[in-house]
Formats: sequence, structure tokens, C-alpha cells
Amino acid sequence: MSSQIESLIGAQKALALQMREEKDAALLSAARAIDGARSEILKANKADVLRAEEAGMKASLIDRLSLNEGRIDSIIEGLKEVAALPDPIGRVLDGWTLPNGLFIEKIAVPIGLVAIIYESRPNVTVEAFSLAYKTGCSILLRGSSAAQASNKALVAAIKKGLGEGGGVPNAVELAPGKDHSEIDEILNARGKIDVVLPRGGHSLIRHVVENARIPVIETGEGNCHIYVESSALGTEAGLQNTLDIIENAKMQKPGACNAVETLLVHKDAVSVLIPALVERLGDKCELRMDEEAHAEAQRRGVVVTNSGLATESDWETEFLDYILAVKTVSGIDEAIEHINKYGTKHSEAILTNDMANAERFCAEVDAACVYVNASIRFTDGGCFGFGAELGISTQKFHARGPMGMEALTTYKYRVKGSGQIRL
Repeated sequence: MSSQIESLIGAQKALALQMREEKDAALLSAARAIDGARSEILKANKADVLRAEEAGMKASLIDRLSLNEGRIDSIIEGLKEVAALPDPIGRVLDGWTLPNGLFIEKIAVPIGLVAIIYESRPNVTVEAFSLAYKTGCSILLRGSSAAQASNKALVAAIKKGLGEGGGVPNAVELAPGKDHSEIDEILNARGKIDVVLPRGGHSLIRHVVENARIPVIETGEGNCHIYVESSALGTEAGLQNTLDIIENAKMQKPGACNAVETLLVHKDAVSVLIPALVERLGDKCELRMDEEAHAEAQRRGVVVTNSGLATESDWETEFLDYILAVKTVSGIDEAIEHINKYGTKHSEAILTNDMANAERFCAEVDAACVYVNASIRFTDGGCFGFGAELGISTQKFHARGPMGMEALTTYKYRVKGSGQIRL
């Protein structure tokens, strides 16, 4: 892999000199190449999915791995959206003149060579490439073995498109994916790789953070919550809207990091929400309820066929599956305390008609994204207007929340003088 890294270093120097028009033309050419390679990509993905099924991968993760015509359409559209975005490089972020006449400008520049280590999501291959390329960064992609055939087919199409579009084909490379020693090689490439982004489960992220000798932009797992107050359920329409939001946040894509994992219910809302929730989700999702919520369902005569009592470990778990933990809380104080204790600083929501509580929730919950009366599934670079995303950062440095192109830029100071010297 060392030869790939050296090639990427050279390619980044060439890419950094390209103008916006050249980068955009190359990205659009890559989009056309992926469109033309649909059959090869889908065939490779089918082989990956079959191996995953034989290995016993759970359904929600199979869904993350799978491609189809619609998802390839989305990948292509994402490339086009990134190409249409303004070029972040060369922007003057700030500028001022000192009393001695020196003119200082703060200019956006590429970070350089980026590595991303991620699990079985082939769409990440294209999204990460597109954002890196647009920002003048070369990128080393280290996907999981589960998606290796899909990633190879996608990268082959990207390189072909870059070549045909006057781009820099060697600005993107796919690691061989043979064993985990590649990850350690990336993490120790000090002076060569400028930053690494881990995107995956808890063990992958912890390994990268604890072992990297190069800078890390940490993406986070998503133990996300929705807190429901009784004021949200004052009308039948309010109840149905609340159920719609919960169902969307849990069921639309349970394997996503922005899916809800724990539902917090105000004690005054339990009698209305819990029976309706069991009827809406009970046959599609395992509900792990605390004793109070479970007892309320039984008291109201709702048949709870797919449920069990929640345990302490359920509050700590990112299920990535058709499982929802449900906890009764005494009020907003307990809800905020619970979220700040068990949450992963990803995405949290409150459903309420009490705007004072909504403001307090947003101010006191420690998370990259906080929502009022909406599904947390919108925590996504595409939904935020970034065209694509590198991941969801849960740290507190320059990149937080959905990461678009800005996450791959840094800056330099350009100082212009007329012969000044320091006395």
C-alpha cells in the first residue's frame, strides 16, 4: 500500500493546481462512467451481498451494503450536486491591514492526502471521493472486506471517468482490503497522510482514535434519542404526527447512525402514547420498555407480542436494528440528564408544543444536531445541502455534525507587504 500512498501524494499536488472548471468536469465525467458501468457494479454488489447473507449478516446491515438502480441513481445525482457546489478552495475567509501597511488574508486550502476507513457502505466510496476531489484532496479509501467487490467496481469506474474527463485518476485509490494491518499502516503514515476519518462501529472508531499517530476527524456512533412531552399529544393529529416521526426515525433505515435507539416518554404522555406506539410498531419492531411503559400497555389491554423489559445495557446500545428502547421520565430535567449520560453527541430530538422547553432542550443537550418536532433522520450531508457527506462528526473541533467539503479544508495566511521589516 506504500506505493499507493506515494502515488496519492503526487496526485494531490497536481490536483491542487486544478481550477474549479477542471475539477467539476472531472466529477461529471466520473458520474457518466458510473452510469455506464451499472451492470458491472450491480453484479459485484450482488456477489458481496450473497457472501454477507451466507455469513449471517443481519438484515439492517445487508440493507446498508446493498445497491440497486435507484441507489446508483442517487450516487450519480450526488456527484452532480457536488460538482455544482461552489469551490471551497481559494476563498478569502478574512482579511485586514495592519498599522504598518501589511495586508493579511486568510485563504482556504486543501488539507492534502485524506484516508477514510469505513464499513460496508458502497455509497461512501463515491461520496468521500467526490468531496475530497472537489476540495483538491487526494483520498485513500479503506473499505471493509464485505463491500470489496462493490468498491473495486466503483473505483474502477471513477478512475476511468477521471481519465476521460481530464482529471487526475491517481487522486483516488482503494486499499487492497486484505487484512487489518492496512489500517495500522494508515494510522502510522505520519508525514504522508494528513488526516484519517473512521466511519463505522464503536470498535473501529475506538481503534483508530486510540492508535493513530496522524490527525483524526472522529465520526461517531449514533445512540440517538427522541423525547416526547404530553403537549405534543394534545390532539389526534398531534398523536399521529408524533407516531409518524418515531416510526420514520426508527424504521426508515434502522442501520443508519441517525436512527433513533431510545424513546424517552414524559410520564404524563405514557397513557396516550404507549398503547398507540405498540399498535403502530409492535409487529414490526421489538420494543424494550421499562416497567412503567410496559405496565401501561398491559393495563390498556394492548397485546404486547414483540416486547421485553428494558435493562440498563439497552440505554447504552446502538442497536442498528429493528429494536427500540422505551423509558419513562419525570420531565425535561431527567430527559436531558439521560441523553447527556447515554448519548453519543450525535442527534437528539424533542417533540413538544412547549417552546420554552424546546429552547432549553436545544441549549442543554450536548449533541452535534438537536431537533424540535422533526425526525432525526435528516442528519445527513445530502439533506443539509452538502451534496454528500464524509460522515457525522461528534467531536468539537472544526468539523461537527454532517461533514461536507469544509471538513477537508484548512487555511493559510497570505501576507502582502511593500518592504516592511520588524524592528
